[in-house]
Amino acid sequence: MVITLKDVRNVEFPIYVLPHEDWSFSDGLMFMDGKVVDDRNMKGDTLGVRRLQTSYPSMFPLKRQIDSFNGLLKQSQKTFIDSKGRPFIYEKSTWCSLQYSRIKKKELRDEYCLLWLENTSSPFSVPRPPEATMAFAGVLYLSGLPWILYEYSDSRKKKTRRKV
Repeated sequence: MVITLKDVRNVEFPIYVLPHEDWSFSDGLMFMDGKVVDDRNMKGDTLGVRRLQTSYPSMFPLKRQIDSFNGLLKQSQKTFIDSKGRPFIYEKSTWCSLQYSRIKKKELRDEYCLLWLENTSSPFSVPRPPEATMAFAGVLYLSGLPWILYEYSDSRKKKTRRKV
């Protein structure tokens, strides 16, 4: 299944990188390179639970986990499987502007940090504050509005574009 930016809301994170799109299904099993990726015959709502329960000895290794949408945007790889066991191809289809703004203030909360930037009226919520040396944040702008905090930098970088 090919998905784009508008369809990504249906993806259940974490997701796992697949090396190519040559997967196949047979009798409730998903195979890749002759090894089992998912066993739908096992009870469980998630890929991880089913993989732990299966009796098949040759399991396909899932080596790289991506925990967030931001992580998906930074991947050059196109093929993934989500935590529900749905394989997909992510097609980057939309261009966004990447602009860097100075970090004005960091508000530490109990379980997250609010990051206030120049030129934005609302803070970004991040799981932890950036390192002290990081003075700038790169923000993706979608349709001219600040959308996602993309990365941190110790210096202001030039305005650029990213396909997401």
